[in-house]
Amino acid sequence: MVLLSVSSVMNTVLAVLLAILILLAMITVHEFGHYVAGKILKFKINEFAIGFGPKLFRRVSRKSGEAFSIRLLPLGGFCAFEGEDGEAENENAFNAKAPWKRIIVLVAGPLMNYILAVLLIMVSLFAFGQMLFKINGVAPADETYSEYSLCVGDLITSVNGREIYLTTDLMSALKGCTEGEIIDAEVLRGGEEKQIKIKVRSDCDFKNSEETAKIWRALGVGTHEGADGVSYWSVGVESVRFGFFSTVGRSFEYSMRIAGTIFKVVGELLTGNLSLSSMGGPVTTVKLTSEIASQSIQNFFEISAYIGVNLAVFNLLPIPALDGSKVIFCLIEMIFRKPVPRKVEAVIHAVGFIMILAFAVLVDILQFTRC
Repeated sequence: MVLLSVSSVMNTVLAVLLAILILLAMITVHEFGHYVAGKILKFKINEFAIGFGPKLFRRVSRKSGEAFSIRLLPLGGFCAFEGEDGEAENENAFNAKAPWKRIIVLVAGPLMNYILAVLLIMVSLFAFGQMLFKINGVAPADETYSEYSLCVGDLITSVNGREIYLTTDLMSALKGCTEGEIIDAEVLRGGEEKQIKIKVRSDCDFKNSEETAKIWRALGVGTHEGADGVSYWSVGVESVRFGFFSTVGRSFEYSMRIAGTIFKVVGELLTGNLSLSSMGGPVTTVKLTSEIASQSIQNFFEISAYIGVNLAVFNLLPIPALDGSKVIFCLIEMIFRKPVPRKVEAVIHAVGFIMILAFAVLVDILQFTRC
């Protein structure tokens, strides 16, 4: 029992380290995007750091004067440009450069995250195939549904003309459908593509992205009792490979669907349709990432890509302290030919950074309270 306990602890530790490695890699790639764009456009860079906090390693280039450092806390990193938060003191300082050049540097970070995410998705789809929802059980119903029903073993590829990648795609395809309505679907049945019709078994009045139970109920998916005595929907996933060009196209489409889900969730938060307790901060992110990434190599690629797209989209939101907000200030300078006072901008970003940290802590607390 002691050996089993030690083994369990070690597995948990390794899973958490794997999650931290994924997050650190994504953040480093993000900052490297800023760095490369800055070097190309001749911005003066003071330091490129992996991690936050006290320095563990630091080396300064004699040629450029740039410092490279590795720091104690692995959940972060930065690329420090000369004059980024104040008045420009030389022609190569961040704020001395033309606004359009600053925008390129700012967007380069999220762009690198997105490019890496697409590559990871592509590798995953070529190596393992695309995960499709698999029907493992069908709910009993009267004979009027018999010829308009999914079958056990069906892999759902599209519903109402919409290709299915995520549960949010099913929500979008079913939204507004009412009980008894007949919809079109495409499935892989016995390895062959089948055009079928499904009679919707309940109204599809989704309020937020968490209401996945309504999806399976509407599609007539059955339930089963787990080992813990809890009832679960009889639906799983199975990987299916597609042709070369189809896989490339699906990789980009999948990444865009992930991005769309992020915007959807943000919209639901702003409208109050989704509670803050449904979100997660750094601790929750590490916990979920470690659980998913340690399950299989395919899941490792999938969650890494998901985090990459998340970082890309989130950083482009017009929230103070994020790249998107800084792009807005550059656009204001381009339009009015005059920048917002640098001190004012610096204060806005500083307040925004504190609010982001506070929000991250709050949602983690709410998440654990919810559990």
